Amino acid sequence: MNLLAHALLAGPDDDVRFGSLIGDFVRGAIDPALAPRVRAGIALHRTVDAYTDAHPRVADARAQFAPPYRRYAGILLDVWFDHLLARDWSRWGEGPLATFSVDVRALLERRADEVPPRMRRFVDYLRRNDLPERYRERAMIAEVFRGLSQRLSRENPLAQALPVVETQAGALEADFAAFFPDLLAYAERERARLGCA
Repeated sequence: MNLLAHALLAGPDDDVRFGSLIGDFVRGAIDPALAPRVRAGIALHRTVDAYTDAHPRVADARAQFAPPYRRYAGILLDVWFDHLLARDWSRWGEGPLATFSVDVRALLERRADEVPPRMRRFVDYLRRNDLPERYRERAMIAEVFRGLSQRLSRENPLAQALPVVETQAGALEADFAAFFPDLLAYAERERARLGCA
């Protein structure tokens, strides 16, 4: 899953949400010096990613992509599922997406000194592009794919991925609608298990 989903799945606690948001930028063992709920948020992020990768509907969705896109299907789905989550926010989230988006950015800005160095440019990118709210716009998703294409070290087709994803839009929407309730329930159980419900 991508940023918007991780922010939602973390629940309302700022420490847990912050940990979940930085999860992609923390490698290896979780630093024991971090606040306990931040550590729980990072752990939650990791379990959410593992659950997502193993879910049968996500596996089905990845299989819909032909080469050369199949190699990047995980990345494409992370971004596209955030698009679907943003587009249908009233179904999955609470309150206006614009408010949630501002709150996510404000949390990262308040804790700028705790943001991993590798993530600081990304936080600026969120602010400049009014994300995650604008994930609901297909034009923004095209921009995200272009940006991801430039971040990868090897040559890749991500910059041209939007039309390919759009050809699968109906099937991917069905996969997301079947998968996301399972993920919401899983994240709730994991928050309880980690002591951050």
